[in-house]
Amino acid sequence: MQAATMDPVEEPPSMLWGLDPIFSAFARLYVRDILQMTESIQVPGIYFYNLHPIYKVDVLGTVVYKRERDDFFCYGVDDGTGVINCLCWKNDLMKEEADPDKSGGKLSDGAQGGFNPVAELKKLKQAQQSRCRLEIGELLRVRGPVKTSRQQREIMASTYYKVNDPVMAVQIAWMMEVPQLYRQCYDKPLQLQPNATSDSAVSSLCKATNIIKDFFKQRSVTRFRPYDVQDLLQPLISSQPQTASADQEPVAGPSACQQLRQLLKEALQILQDDGMVYRKVKSQDEVYYVTAQDKDLLIAVKDIIREDSKREKYAERGCHILHILSAVRQHYSLNVSKAALELVLKSLECNSDIVSTSDNHYTVF
Repeated sequence: MQAATMDPVEEPPSMLWGLDPIFSAFARLYVRDILQMTESIQVPGIYFYNLHPIYKVDVLGTVVYKRERDDFFCYGVDDGTGVINCLCWKNDLMKEEADPDKSGGKLSDGAQGGFNPVAELKKLKQAQQSRCRLEIGELLRVRGPVKTSRQQREIMASTYYKVNDPVMAVQIAWMMEVPQLYRQCYDKPLQLQPNATSDSAVSSLCKATNIIKDFFKQRSVTRFRPYDVQDLLQPLISSQPQTASADQEPVAGPSACQQLRQLLKEALQILQDDGMVYRKVKSQDEVYYVTAQDKDLLIAVKDIIREDSKREKYAERGCHILHILSAVRQHYSLNVSKAALELVLKSLECNSDIVSTSDNHYTVF
């Protein structure tokens, strides 16, 4: 099972993620695939496996190392394919120190062999603590969202507990179920089949954005105007189904030209929201720049990081992305979005022009 190594331009629009049932479920992926998933450029914290958007997972594995702090446990969980950190927060009961003086001795004396609620409550607390406090070699099941912290992927547990499996029945059932889920769900690429008219409009919008992205890749476009790509979307308008039947009178609606302009406007807005294009100067002459191909923007960002990293304030950790964004808007263009800057930083890091020192901090070599 290998994670999809897709190009960022092939990422499906975020408005379509909810149509994938895997998006709202805890995905039972192998740890290896969780570590290799591609992170979304639209929404940080969302990851993709075979174009399936995933943000929460369900893992069963053996604890191979542990750290305990006042507020949480950090377990290293190994499922046989890899090891991942699981951050498990303690609840209020686990934080409380057992105090024998508060055990309610009078109630114990009055019970005289009957039901003792204080003693039973203490047993429940001990049982809960034993299920959440694990040692190396014990089996742990954990569910929660996937996060990337300090360039290391980990699971922020929303539910976790020790699994008692003396005859390995749970592990065998898990090993039989997960490959079946891969065959039936995870290894099948996401395919959307819109049925209603609104779904058809969403599908046309998705196709329009993909057509424009393909235009960027094939022509190596650095900048363009809307009329440069408008004709490329014409087949999408011509192929839309007619909603009026033969014995119904046609209903007045927007013309084909108006539909084309509206589709182009919405597609360009999605590309701007994703940071793939931007307008350097907002004027009547609509000129869009392709972020990944704008060499001037890449040079400007690199120069800002190089110069500001020399300052004592940023010498150790580097420049934060919000500081870089503010400097770019001040010295280059007010219309550069954070999403566009993230694409530029990713490109510069891939080319080894800059390096991320910590979460959202960058410096030059």
